Amino acid sequence: MSTNQYSPNMINRRDFLDWAKGGLGGAAASSLLLREGQASPDAKPAHSRPPASRVIHICLCGGLSQVDSFDYKPALDRLHGKSLQAEERPDVFFGNVGLLRKSDWQFRQHGRSGLWISDLFPKIASVSDELTVINSMVAESSSHTPATFQESSGFRLNGFPVMGSWVSYGLGNMTDELPTYVVLPDSRGFPAGSTSNWTNGFLPARHQGVPFRTDGGDGNAISNLFPARAIARPVEEDSRALLQAMNQRHLESHGFEDAFAARMTSYELAARMQLAVPEVTSIEGESDKTREAYGLNREETRDFGRSCLLARRLLERGVRHVQLFSGGSFGSPRINWDGHEDMRRNHGREAGRIDQPVATLLRDLRQRGMLDDTLVLFTSEFGRTPFTQSAADQVGTGRDHNQTGFSLWMAGAGLQPGMTYGATDDVGYQAVENPVPWHDFHATILHLLGIDHEKLTYYHNGIERRLTNVHGDVIHDILA
Repeated sequence: MSTNQYSPNMINRRDFLDWAKGGLGGAAASSLLLREGQASPDAKPAHSRPPASRVIHICLCGGLSQVDSFDYKPALDRLHGKSLQAEERPDVFFGNVGLLRKSDWQFRQHGRSGLWISDLFPKIASVSDELTVINSMVAESSSHTPATFQESSGFRLNGFPVMGSWVSYGLGNMTDELPTYVVLPDSRGFPAGSTSNWTNGFLPARHQGVPFRTDGGDGNAISNLFPARAIARPVEEDSRALLQAMNQRHLESHGFEDAFAARMTSYELAARMQLAVPEVTSIEGESDKTREAYGLNREETRDFGRSCLLARRLLERGVRHVQLFSGGSFGSPRINWDGHEDMRRNHGREAGRIDQPVATLLRDLRQRGMLDDTLVLFTSEFGRTPFTQSAADQVGTGRDHNQTGFSLWMAGAGLQPGMTYGATDDVGYQAVENPVPWHDFHATILHLLGIDHEKLTYYHNGIERRLTNVHGDVIHDILA
């Protein structure tokens, strides 16, 4: 799927669109295709018939503890207060290796599948039969920012396109009134690495994520989308005509420039979004029952509940990739899942914000028939240690970062629901069965969207770049 592949015996999609601009009938056809989401200037044909066509990606910032959520380790109860038995001293972020600590939440089996989920997520546990849990994730860093970059882009360095941008580039848009890739940050702040977590990197600029405000402010979900004061319609129409003429003159004199073309496209999209965004972000039309189910009537769940409801509404209107962040920037007091000091207080607070909205989102998608072609991802940049962050002879209350074995789950199109894949050791420290690096995870997501991860490439600085770099194997054992 390289951008520089060309056969003289066939016309590719880009050439077809170039040709289409030369005739009235062709222009009309291409306009209809674009409006129906069947074509995009950069879209690539799917390599297989995909079970999924859209994604909701929920990112838990700070590091969700696997041994307190989805990775049941009864040995921790027996070994509570003992030292970790390891050949080498663990290399942890803050260097404090305390004694082993059992989970602060009781684990139970749920649903027909019997999945083990702790009482940290009682509402998500009630939809356990929808979940495909991976308990053997591994990352390459225990530092938040590079680990978050790898979770998003497959690379620990800034500047590489994130998964949402690759999905936009590979599949194109399904609406011409809203962005293909929308980001819903935590209302308390941006994640580690800030806006780099939805960068298009070296891909064309139109594929970057568009952040919406989630603080429930004045209804203006996108800053500066509307003018500061009302403009008379004739004045606005004349202004747009002048701008279009100036843009055309620039293109004729300077040729194609990606940054300039992206700005033109963004302004054209913004004009359409002025009508679409207020409608899609207005939830007043939702029933009281729906609002209550998402937790909009409770202070602790209101913010994330609104984001989950908005994610569903965005997908209904053709947005292909929606990314939600649970947790914001770092500092004191903590506003994310980084439970160094007190796991029960930290994780209990953060789970209380998202548990009900996420469970309701899964139910809502299922009831509307949308989960059949939607992937829901629930990830964190790494996990946490089964031992505490404390002196070697103490059982502390917090846990340090752990990239050697952690958990995430997926739900929806093309997956085997109600199952777990992979395993960590007896205490949940290291992945010992079917370790899954981020490259394999990303390859699997693209596969479910009908894309061969080895063929979705972009030529940049002499290299055919891709989301999975030179790695990645599809996890076939979790596929339906």
